[in-house]
Amino acid sequence: MIIPNFLDTSLYVNRELSWIYFNQRVLEEALNPEAHPLLERVKFISIFSSNLDEYFMIRVAGIEDQYEAGIQERTIDGYTPAEQLDKIRAMVQQQLSLRNECFYHDLLPALRREGIEFLRVSDLSATQQRALSHYFRKEIYPVLTPLAFDTGHPFPFMSNLSLNLAIELEDEECSTLKFARVKIPGILPRLLRLNDIKGFHDDDGITRYIWIEDLIESNLSHLFPEMKVLQSHLFRLIRNADMEIEEDEAGDLLKTIEQGIRSRRYGKVVRLDVTPAMPLPVKKLLMNNLNVAPRNVYEIDGALGFSTLIDLLKIERPELKDDPFIPCNRIDEKFSLDIFSAIRVKDRLLYHPYDSFQTVVEFINQAALDPDVLSIKQTLYRVGSNSPIVNGLIKAAEAGKQVAVLVELKARFDEGNNIIWAKALEDVGAHVAYGLPGLKTHAKLTLIVRREQQKLKRYLHLGTGNYNPANAKLYTDYSLFTTNEQLANDVAELFNALTGYSKHTAYRKLLVSPINTQTRIIEMIEREIEWIRNEKSGRIIMKMNSLVDAQTIRALYNASCEGVKIDLIVRGICCLKPGIPGISENIKVISVIGRFLEHSRAYYFQNGGKEDLYLGSADIMPRNLDDRIETLFPVLDKALIKVVLSDLELIMSDNVKAWQMNADGKYTMIENESPKVNSQNLFLAHSTMKKPSHG
Repeated sequence: MIIPNFLDTSLYVNRELSWIYFNQRVLEEALNPEAHPLLERVKFISIFSSNLDEYFMIRVAGIEDQYEAGIQERTIDGYTPAEQLDKIRAMVQQQLSLRNECFYHDLLPALRREGIEFLRVSDLSATQQRALSHYFRKEIYPVLTPLAFDTGHPFPFMSNLSLNLAIELEDEECSTLKFARVKIPGILPRLLRLNDIKGFHDDDGITRYIWIEDLIESNLSHLFPEMKVLQSHLFRLIRNADMEIEEDEAGDLLKTIEQGIRSRRYGKVVRLDVTPAMPLPVKKLLMNNLNVAPRNVYEIDGALGFSTLIDLLKIERPELKDDPFIPCNRIDEKFSLDIFSAIRVKDRLLYHPYDSFQTVVEFINQAALDPDVLSIKQTLYRVGSNSPIVNGLIKAAEAGKQVAVLVELKARFDEGNNIIWAKALEDVGAHVAYGLPGLKTHAKLTLIVRREQQKLKRYLHLGTGNYNPANAKLYTDYSLFTTNEQLANDVAELFNALTGYSKHTAYRKLLVSPINTQTRIIEMIEREIEWIRNEKSGRIIMKMNSLVDAQTIRALYNASCEGVKIDLIVRGICCLKPGIPGISENIKVISVIGRFLEHSRAYYFQNGGKEDLYLGSADIMPRNLDDRIETLFPVLDKALIKVVLSDLELIMSDNVKAWQMNADGKYTMIENESPKVNSQNLFLAHSTMKKPSHG
C-alpha cells in the first residue's frame, strides 16, 4: 500500500477560513425565511455580528501581530499571515454585504408587516420630533461629551467596540473648519423604543424604534452652540482584546487580570468600520491618528454594529419567536429531587437543555444544606453574572463546610464576573485557587464528600459545559452524576494538582490535558485500525466544537485509509477535509446549526464491541490538548453508552439543520431527503413526551 503524504498542504483547511465558513452557517439561519420565526432570524443576525467582533478582537488581531512582526511562516494548509489577512478581508466583506441585504431588504420589511418599525428622525412628524428632542435634552444630552481635535486638544482616545460620530464644524465667527468626536454612550440603550417616550403618540398598535445615534446626530446643534455642523459620520472600531500573561506576571494573578481587563480598551485597532459617505479627508484623519492600515478599514452602509439587535427578542410577540419549552427534571420525577439517593442507585446522565440544568444547581444546594456533607470541590470557568451555583457554594462555606473552588480568571470576556465571584467566595472563607501558571482550567468538575453510615462517600458531577444556568438553556451539553470510586480518585487527585503541589499524572479513568488526552485519543484511533485489520470492523464517532490538531487529523486520515468508518460532528472549525479519494473517503463531516448551540463533546470508539465513550470539556485543538487543564471522562454504564450513541446517530441523521463538509472544505446543506429529520426538534419532542430517562 502506498503511504499518502499527510503533510500535503492541500489536505487541510485553514483554521481562520474554516471559522468564517462556520459563521456563514450562522448567518444562513437568518437568510433562510423557513429556518426560524422572524425575531429568531433577527437574533441570528445579532449572533453572527457579535461572533465576528470577537473573531477580529482575538484571531485577526493575532494574525495582524504576526504580519507586523514580519513572520512568513506558513500554516499547515500553506498560508502566510499576509495571505490569511487578504482572504479574511474578502470573505468578511462578502458576508457583511449579505448580512445587510438580509436585514434591510428582507427582515425590516417583514418586521414592518408585523407592526415593528425602524424609523429615522426625519420620518417623524413635527410633534413627534419635538417629543424626541425633549427626551434627548433630558435623558441623553447630559451623558454626552463632545471632544475637539486641534492644536490645543489631542486626538481623543476611543475604546474597543465604541461607536462614534466624526463631526465637521465651522466656527461661525471666523469661518474656520473644526473637527470633533462624540461617542455614542454604551451605557444607554442603542435601540430606542419610541412608544416608551413621553409625548410620542402611538395609538395604532405599531412598535417603533430608532437607533440612538440617529437621535444624537439630529441634535448635534445642542452640543456645539455658535458652531455650524457641516457633516457628521458614524464610525466604529475594534481593538485587539487578547490578554497575554507572562509567567513572571502570574504571581498575583488576580491583580494581573484586573489590569488586563482595563488594558483591553487600549489594544491596537484591528478594524475600523466607516460609512461609504465618509469623505476621504475624514477617513484619512481617523486612519492616521488610530494607526489603521487600509486593509483594516471596512465601508459598511447603514447601521454599524448589529449585536444590539438581540434586544428585539424582548418584544412580547410569542408568535414571532421559538415555542417555549419546559425541560424535564427526571430526578425530581422519580426521587422527589433527592439527588444523592438517585445517584446512589446508579449513574445518571442528563442532556441539557432537554433535561433541566436545575438538577445540577440542586446538587450544589442540597450539598450546602446537608449536615452530612463535609466538603465540596468545584471548577468554575464561565458562571455568569447572577450565579445560583456560586450562591450555593457561598452557603456551603457559611455553613462551615470545606469549600475549595478553582476559579479560572482567564476565561476570556468573563474575567470580570469571575473576579467578583472569587472575591465573594474568599470573603466567606472558601479556599479559592486560580489554577496553574500558563494553563487555563477548562474542565467541568464537582466533587462532594458525604458521610454515610460512618463512612465517607464521594459524589461527582462531570460535565461538558459550564456551570452557567443561562447557557444551559441555549447550549447542548451532557451532565454525568456518579459515585464510581476510580473516577472519584482521579478527580480528587486532579483537584490536589490544581490547588496544591501534587504532580500526579497516572490517572486511572480520566483523560487529562495536557497530560494524556491527545496520546489516548490517538491510541484509540489506532486501536480501531487494528480491529479493522483483524476483524474487518472499525468505527469512530466524534462530536466536538472544533477539530484543528494536526496529529489527530493525521491519525484520522490514516484510519480512513485503513477502512475505519469515521463520522465527525464538528460545529465550528474543521481543518480536516473529508471525502478525498485514497485519503479520507471513509470520513464524513457534518455541522449542525440550529436553535441551540451544539456544545457537547463526545468521543466514541467501537473497540471490537467493547465500546469506549468519553464525554468532556476538550475539543481537538492544540489549546485544549496542550495549553489547558481539560478532562474527558468515560461513560462506564453500558446502557448510558447506548443512549449517547443513539443521540449521536440521531444528530447524524439530521437533514434539516445539518451541513455536510465537501472535499474542498466548503459546506452544503443536507436536504431533499425524506422523511425530514430535525434532530434538535426531535430531542425537544422526546423531552416533552417524557421519554425514558437517560439515567
